Amino acid sequence: MPSVSTIAQAEEVQKTSPEKAIPLYQSILSSTGTKGENARNDQEIALLKLAQCYRDLHRPNELAALIHDSRTLITTIPKAKTAKIIRTLIDYFSEIPNTLPLQIEVCKQTIQWTIQEKRIFLKQALETRLIALYLDNKMYSDSLALVATLLKELKKLDDKMMLVEVQLLESRVCHALRNLPKSRAALTSARTSANSIYCPPLLQAALDMQSGILHADEKDYKTAFSYFYETLEGYSSLEDPRAISALKYMLLCKVMLNLSEDIQSILNSKVALKYRGVEVEAMKAIATAHQNRSLQEFEQALATYRDELGNDPIIRSHLASLYDKLLEQNLIRVIEPFSRVEIAHIADLVKLPAQQVEIKLSQMILDKTFLGVLDQGAGCLVVFEETPVDKTYESALDTMKNMANVVESLYEKASKLT
Repeated sequence: MPSVSTIAQAEEVQKTSPEKAIPLYQSILSSTGTKGENARNDQEIALLKLAQCYRDLHRPNELAALIHDSRTLITTIPKAKTAKIIRTLIDYFSEIPNTLPLQIEVCKQTIQWTIQEKRIFLKQALETRLIALYLDNKMYSDSLALVATLLKELKKLDDKMMLVEVQLLESRVCHALRNLPKSRAALTSARTSANSIYCPPLLQAALDMQSGILHADEKDYKTAFSYFYETLEGYSSLEDPRAISALKYMLLCKVMLNLSEDIQSILNSKVALKYRGVEVEAMKAIATAHQNRSLQEFEQALATYRDELGNDPIIRSHLASLYDKLLEQNLIRVIEPFSRVEIAHIADLVKLPAQQVEIKLSQMILDKTFLGVLDQGAGCLVVFEETPVDKTYESALDTMKNMANVVESLYEKASKLT
């Protein structure tokens, strides 16, 4: 059996040099002399191994060509196995940077092929994958259009597992569009569908993650924390790299709840210990800055850990509101002793640009956080003392109302006497 020895040889070569292993795998795929089950199994292995070589060498175009050229071989493989192979080949793209548009194109082409071959279940699996790719590429309208079509098909077939996945993706797309009511409705539908089937741990963790994100957006950080904890345990048990995101969101919830002192105990827990790294240090720096009520430390943490904090839209949005709250607290503390103070002096005390401070002060005045006006000609803030509300007018109205009731009552009694 020459092909078996060739595969063993190619695998050995791949360990040291994927480049040299490519022609060996190509020769196995192109060999048509050997027939039978073993030869086909060898070609399946060679196909996946060749795709791994292209992935490791960051050759997306060759990987796309391989997926297209392997269709002849795939038609000879049982359908259940085919679906797994094609999904695996497309997933290899995600490990090559900057290949999202190509991945979408390959996915579309493969979906067209599945329609021609009448492979309905594989088509639906690939369309689910395509929705996720559209979401990553911020093509939200395309995502929602495909979700609407796919949901109709899945409800007819009663495929609950894939229905949960699609409804979860719909919730994520609506959340990205800031349509929170629709996002919550889609997540509720996904959870209802998940209750009637066995839900795999990975899918359950994804549902918990989305629930936590939505609760955090509603400022219900306590409930969000419990969902993120469930997510961390789910992903951690499966060694999924997304566990680190769940841990970061847990720490974020504690910061938003003004419980920064609890962060160290969370990080010392058994589940969290193995995820200690730069991303966790970034959240610790934010917690320390918040605990110290220091804007300077907060900005320093944002600058130092720009990638870890800025690339995650969930953390970025919550940190923006946290920064605003922290800035308000600092400004109120600074202006408290003054009745009239220069904006430049306030800016100097909080160590921020005068223009930024002026904009924030005007916003706080409009929100009635404190009473005052900005004298832009003199570059000053004039703070008014809160005058106690005179309750004489309200008391007089109440007295007159009660007197009116007494007069009405007396008039009714007098009318009865006559």
